[in-house]
Amino acid sequence: MTRVLLLNGPNLNLLGTREPEIYGNTTLPAIEERLRRRAAELGLEIDCFQSNHEGALIDRLHQRDFDWAIVNAGGLTHTSISLRDALKGIGSPFVEVHVSDPGEREPFRHVNYLRDIASERIVGKGVAGYDMALDYIAGRTGHGAA
Repeated sequence: MTRVLLLNGPNLNLLGTREPEIYGNTTLPAIEERLRRRAAELGLEIDCFQSNHEGALIDRLHQRDFDWAIVNAGGLTHTSISLRDALKGIGSPFVEVHVSDPGEREPFRHVNYLRDIASERIVGKGVAGYDMALDYIAGRTGHGAA
């Protein structure tokens, strides 16, 4: 069975309450539950992890107990060479997800240390981007009817 890691970075635990005009009203636990159900339908296994600490995210990646990852690094997308190095170093493919489109926001969000190493990028699709990422992985791994 293909194992997927859903990795969410800083402040994504505030989804549903933080700037709902940008990020919507859906909470991270609701997203995780929806993805668990969808993963089961597709014949995938999913593990969800969120941290506001860069090192914890890197430590989780270093466990290497997954085949693919869905990564929303939040603000670390724009600042963390260490997270980039971890993602590149473990060698597992990943889909980069952003609820909003950083390219259409403040100039400091235009820097993206993950863009060129992601297998796929889904940005600006709201929380549906997570579902799209899971479906993308299912299609790439031959699971379900993605």
